[in-house]
Amino acid sequence: MKLSLIAGASILMFTLIALGPQAVHAGTAEGPHALEQTVQFLLDYVARSELTFIRNSKRYTSSEAAEHMRAKYQHFKDKIKTADDFIELAASKSLLSGKLYLVVTEQGEELPSGEWLRDVLADYRTQHEADRLRVRR
Repeated sequence: MKLSLIAGASILMFTLIALGPQAVHAGTAEGPHALEQTVQFLLDYVARSELTFIRNSKRYTSSEAAEHMRAKYQHFKDKIKTADDFIELAASKSLLSGKLYLVVTEQGEELPSGEWLRDVLADYRTQHEADRLRVRR
């Protein structure tokens, strides 16, 4: 039994290696193309939000925040494999100070930007799943 488990795991590993990165992300629907689309959606959403973003106690416009996140995305691109990685590495906190980025909502509430973007991402994924199911019918 142990031998068949090891053999099965080895076959799976070699299959994933042969199929490349797309296979690794197939379960999350975030292959390289889907990841780029999702990150671009999030960056566009931030830029269009017209909310105020706070980074290291300084206020920034939504377009400034999106540009900063885009630059951090480019910096961490080799480490970002999912949209959640993007949020964690490029849109949640300062590398220098460790302080969380904040977003000021329309109601004036300050939320951690990572939390806010995870909600945006969840809505995006729900909508895409609904669209995918609609197309399959």
